[in-house]
Amino acid sequence: MSKRDLLVEVGLEEMPARFVAQTAAQFKEKVEKWLAAERIPFDQITALETPRRFAVLINGLAEKQPDRNEEAKGPARKIAQDEAGNWSKAALGFARSNHVDADQLYFKEVNGIEYVHARKSEAGKATTDLLPQLGDVITSMNFPKNMRWGARDLKYVRPIRWLVALFGEELISLEVAGVQSGRISRGHRFLGMEVEISHPGEYVSKLAEQHVLVNPEERRAIIVEQIKRMEQENGWNIPMDEGLLDEVVHLVEYPTALYGTFEEEFLTIPREVLVTSMREHQRYFPVENASGQLLNHFVTVRNGDSRALENVAKGNEKVLRARLSDARFFYVEDQKLTIESCLKRLETIVFHEELGTIGDKVRRVRKTAEQIGAKLGISQEEAKQVDRIAEISKFDLVTNMVGEFPELQGIMGEDYARKAGENELVASGVFDHYLPRFAGDKMPLSAQGAIVSMADKLDTIIGCFSIGIVPTGSQDPYGLRRMAAAIVSILVERDWQLSLEQLWDAALETYAAQGVTKRSADEVKKDLVDFFALRLKNVLQDNHVRYDVIDAVLSADLTLVPEVLAKAKALMTAVQDEEFKLIVEQFNRVNNLAQKAEADHVDEALFAEEVERALYQAYLSVSQEVNGLADQEKVLHTLSTLREPIKAFFDQVMVMAEDQAVRANRLGLLLRLSRLIFGYADFAKVVFA
Repeated sequence: MSKRDLLVEVGLEEMPARFVAQTAAQFKEKVEKWLAAERIPFDQITALETPRRFAVLINGLAEKQPDRNEEAKGPARKIAQDEAGNWSKAALGFARSNHVDADQLYFKEVNGIEYVHARKSEAGKATTDLLPQLGDVITSMNFPKNMRWGARDLKYVRPIRWLVALFGEELISLEVAGVQSGRISRGHRFLGMEVEISHPGEYVSKLAEQHVLVNPEERRAIIVEQIKRMEQENGWNIPMDEGLLDEVVHLVEYPTALYGTFEEEFLTIPREVLVTSMREHQRYFPVENASGQLLNHFVTVRNGDSRALENVAKGNEKVLRARLSDARFFYVEDQKLTIESCLKRLETIVFHEELGTIGDKVRRVRKTAEQIGAKLGISQEEAKQVDRIAEISKFDLVTNMVGEFPELQGIMGEDYARKAGENELVASGVFDHYLPRFAGDKMPLSAQGAIVSMADKLDTIIGCFSIGIVPTGSQDPYGLRRMAAAIVSILVERDWQLSLEQLWDAALETYAAQGVTKRSADEVKKDLVDFFALRLKNVLQDNHVRYDVIDAVLSADLTLVPEVLAKAKALMTAVQDEEFKLIVEQFNRVNNLAQKAEADHVDEALFAEEVERALYQAYLSVSQEVNGLADQEKVLHTLSTLREPIKAFFDQVMVMAEDQAVRANRLGLLLRLSRLIFGYADFAKVVFA
């Protein structure tokens, strides 16, 4: 089959850097789906992009669809023909729908029944006849934010300025938003010119001649190589934040790295302020010495070549100097504030219109943290530290620095608290209470900070759930899933034997006292069980726990998080043992019959067989032993010892005895056993090969 390469490029005004990669990936995915739907084979598809374009380059695209020869199955013979052997309406309709004559129908046996069949053939269409449909693919794109331009109805990420569509050397006619496809692409806005593309194979090289590198990985490699060279030449260390690097890659079409300098006096500002100012406002990389100390230099990436780099550096230095001057002013002014004056201002800042002010939130967090600390049995001194951390945890929200750089909340709070003479543990706790902020983030250093962290996150989650704000689908504007995952992570990391229900009750109690909730505590907790179960499932998946084992442990009591994880690990070990399958079989037999019990009452006087008494004594012994065990492997091992008495019981006893009292007694015993065993995990969900 003959093949050609295909190029489709959509040129537009500069897209925001955060949209570029996802736009190119979406276009590639949509084109792939279209090719699959149209049955057009190809060898390889590549997404290419810069801030001013997204494109796909497809190698080895077939020049036509393959011919289609298919066999269609219709109704059974008894429906397809009448008693005289004439075709029924059902058969004739089947023929019409498959575009064949009735005399082309035939019967074929399937699973012992004859069905009418038809063989249909369809010649493949030429790819050139189908490619104009790609205009619809382009307009079907969706973006986080759209805009309209001129009198057009099309909403798009940015106005479309040019289109290129070539199948080999053949121009494909596309029209989108009044723009007609052609062979002309555009080079760098300042360094390049328009360029004519004769065929897809020269697209990358011809644009490179016009100072446009359409492969983002090539731009990334160039930026990294240039920065590494700077490190070697100057003896620097230039930490490359991956998020910032991604953004810079998608800000430029032709990258050239350069460095600049700022006054050493600015180094008196906290490192986090300097780095944040450089990164968030200017997209600069900080520079360190070999010891990791911040230096008065920065690295930026120019969208252009190496000409007049000194002038570019001076311009960037001037802009950064103004930014750092503002930051220094804010920092100095903030030193004039007292923590108490900041706390008073929190009373005027709304946390949520239905949940009160930040001041209200702080008071709730203090109460919740107090209850959590009491349940953990912390000392009186530790309780005072927890309360002080909670009390001042949000004071930096009203500072100039956090107002300018919201991402510095907690960081500035720790710095300002330390300068105000707060206890070191309390000061660090102000930052700790925001941790962990995302998956893989560091955890609170102190137990006190961890307690306030949980109390703060619980307050937001419970507050939202209490007024009906429950995340659905991908919608989670308050980041409640992230907060719940953070609580789970803290409980696992600290191995705190606190149940989730205890935590929920602590927060619910504080909200009940404030009287702002719309839903009952029982309604809220019902939603919380499902909500936290999904967070626990993620933790178990991260620990490489099998899906069936996850289902098994989450079907039991899931509120004691470290215990759930320990049970899952114990089960993962146990399922590797062939003998464990036999144990689970006995457990499931118990559970299946236990469903027939109306009560768990057991009367030893009604035992008719010795094996009944032996099973009951084994139940009492195991129940007492596991009650004092924290090691979940030992608990599972102890439960496994019930296998033999259970097997003997089923071998020698008819559970469903004719005597109603004896039957009820035996079912009651099995119900007790089932509650004991399946309180550990739902063993019926464990899958064995």
